[in-house]
Amino acid sequence: MRISLIVTTYNRPDALLLVLKSIQNQRVKPFEVIIADDGSDNVTKALIEKFALNTNLTIIHSHQNDIGFRVSESRNKAISIAKSEYIVLMDGDMVLHPEFINDHLINAEEGFYIQGSRVLLNQEKTQDVLETQAIFFKALDSGLKNRLNAIHSNYLSKLFLIRSSLLKGVRSCNMSFYRKDCINVNGFNSKFIGWGREDSEFIARLFNMGVGRKTLKFSAIQYHLWHDESNRKSLLDNDKLLKKTINENLKWCEIGINKFL
Repeated sequence: MRISLIVTTYNRPDALLLVLKSIQNQRVKPFEVIIADDGSDNVTKALIEKFALNTNLTIIHSHQNDIGFRVSESRNKAISIAKSEYIVLMDGDMVLHPEFINDHLINAEEGFYIQGSRVLLNQEKTQDVLETQAIFFKALDSGLKNRLNAIHSNYLSKLFLIRSSLLKGVRSCNMSFYRKDCINVNGFNSKFIGWGREDSEFIARLFNMGVGRKTLKFSAIQYHLWHDESNRKSLLDNDKLLKKTINENLKWCEIGINKFL
């Protein structure tokens, strides 16, 4: 099965370079890598173009104008041009374990989306990683928070696999799903402007459509580079949109991926 890897980014080329290197280092490569760029400047564009010249990865730069935080629309645009039947989403500040793509692939199952977790790097560790370009980590390395998430084990992953329909812990920085399921609920809701809840609302509509959740531990590992906390001024409005979807059992959003199909 082919995988399209969607990487969201906005004006953080130093982190994106490490992400791309970690994708290049995957034991099982994605069919294509689509950079869902929410309006970055030409520095990011130049980085992507330079990296694409020196890799065997297929890299596509999906860019939209910078008129505010519009990650829902950016993801929809990228997913609309994806050529694979299976989509893996990640953020452009997540360095990947070499088995990341394969872990999503072997756990893909009709009727489910996959929710992964992350390992948090502190500010000092992140600065060191950006300076040294180091992309390999061990669970006992200094500067790692929630380090249990850094243990990779196929046996433990199978043992602790959870199937559910819980919204708690939904994070689009590490999730995957069948493209057809995404299209069936019209993708991400473009009414979400600013940080927060757009991923939970998308998954709520998948749940309402009958798609379940598989939560992975000890596999599909990411290492999250530290950054300042995102602006949360839109969170109240976004919470209202999420509650509406839950309370009204909505399966479709009015403005979504259909804009690009």
